[in-house]
Amino acid sequence: MQSPLCLLFDNDGTLVDSEILLANVMAELLPQFGLPFSAQQYMEEFRGIRFYTIVQLLEERHGVWMEERFAALEAQMRALMEKRMRAQLNPIPGMPGALQALAAHPKAVVSNGPEHKIRCALESTGLSDHFGDNLFSAYTLNVWKPNPALYLQAASAMGFAPEACVVIDDAAVGVEAGLAAGMQVIHLNHFPDEETTPEGAIEIRHASELVDTVARLSLSALS
Repeated sequence: MQSPLCLLFDNDGTLVDSEILLANVMAELLPQFGLPFSAQQYMEEFRGIRFYTIVQLLEERHGVWMEERFAALEAQMRALMEKRMRAQLNPIPGMPGALQALAAHPKAVVSNGPEHKIRCALESTGLSDHFGDNLFSAYTLNVWKPNPALYLQAASAMGFAPEACVVIDDAAVGVEAGLAAGMQVIHLNHFPDEETTPEGAIEIRHASELVDTVARLSLSALS
């Protein structure tokens, strides 16, 4: 009997509703370091992108260089973000039920964030038991989406070929990485009026659609 598809979930914005928390934290801290920034700017331009890359882009844009102060900025950002997550973080609506319904599928979290942040998010929202230690951080593997190597390394560690994996991601960089890795990709599109799902990916607009979508992909894999 063919084993079930392996589900590779992004974390921020896919499993947990952390994007707006991060946007607000960055909007508070970055201007203190001379980098103009707003929460809206994060949501419209930088969702899912590595923090270091965001700072680099802002440095070039504003002519403010952070090399000697970056470590202090990142430490403050991580500490404040953890505090906000533990107090305010919620799962994406519909995601707990979807994960329960997909219990038969092997699952992993594949994130551009640090492993400590992934664990904090899952613990804060009660989702840890769905994934165990199947957590793959770009900071640990030293490769960031949209590089497909992050998803490919996660698939290999889980014991699955790329074609037997389904990426579930809300951000453009993650969708791009999954497609480039040769995997099936489900785009959880929270902003369908502003964002277009790339060709080759499957768009859903609510986590409640996830179970039926995975079921269809499973049937297709068997045919």
